[in-house]
Amino acid sequence: MTRHLFPRLLAAAACAAGLLQAVPAAAQAYPNRPVKIIVPFAVGGPADVFARFLAQRLPDQLGQTFVVENKPGAGAVIGTDQVAKSPADGYTLLLMSNTHTVNETLVQNKPYDLLRDFIPVAPINYSDLVLVAHPSVPVTNVRDLLKAAKERPGKLNYASSGTGTPYHMAGELFKAMSDSKIVHIPYKGSSGARTDVLGGQVDMMFDAVTTMTEQVKAGKVKAIATTGKKRSSVLPDVPTVDESGVPGYEATIWLGLMAPKGTPPAVVARLNEAVTKIVSQPEVQQTWARQGAVALVMNPQAFEKYVADDVQKWAKVIKSANIKAD
Repeated sequence: MTRHLFPRLLAAAACAAGLLQAVPAAAQAYPNRPVKIIVPFAVGGPADVFARFLAQRLPDQLGQTFVVENKPGAGAVIGTDQVAKSPADGYTLLLMSNTHTVNETLVQNKPYDLLRDFIPVAPINYSDLVLVAHPSVPVTNVRDLLKAAKERPGKLNYASSGTGTPYHMAGELFKAMSDSKIVHIPYKGSSGARTDVLGGQVDMMFDAVTTMTEQVKAGKVKAIATTGKKRSSVLPDVPTVDESGVPGYEATIWLGLMAPKGTPPAVVARLNEAVTKIVSQPEVQQTWARQGAVALVMNPQAFEKYVADDVQKWAKVIKSANIKAD
């Protein structure tokens, strides 16, 4: 090795070492300004509630403000597209649900592709849904409902927070598996749908147990059935759809965080670690359990597989049941 070549090799090695240190340094510096969590759903639904829950606690983990912005519309497409077009720097995040995995098959010509344009960051939780009816509707259980739907096809209706949302898909799956004709009435958000069911303008709704349980207990709606594999811990006296005459039925709502594709892996890992710490706290899990929600914990790679598998699950359901967007 010549005397002139050695200093150059040392300089190159130093440069390479600096590049290797840059990623951890960037992660340590993140975040150094407020972070936005875009919720592509209306205020008041589970996605909004749990986004704000995280936004209140992430500053304790990461030392910066997290701001929730609701951007509902077009079955979550408007807000989601905004995040897809945002800089991939970790300062604009998407609060997503299985609405997004459904939309991959149900909604044609979207301006984004979920697993092409986003990177999964961390799951948050899942919860069962509950099928509720206004007290004036003359049904008290699934068998009553199926009988009424058969006797008066197209006369009963159900609200949802929009095409492709878990509430809509729960209804369409129910219709397909029970061969019943019930009219879907989509709203621009869960709050409007919920309000009209409570007011009697719409007959029924599949809603998250986390937001509808109190209305059930107050007698403002009748709980017909829950949608999990087993009975809900917060509504243990309410049977599941599966045990009530539609064998094999299951529909839940789950939530997670995603970031634009290209977000630095170290930033994604830092966010995943922060969310995991929050949802793993015993007091958080106990609080959620009382609401009917169960924490989900995965690293980014496992969450990516979870999202991809859910896309495939709903693709099969949509195609086999010939479910169409309204």
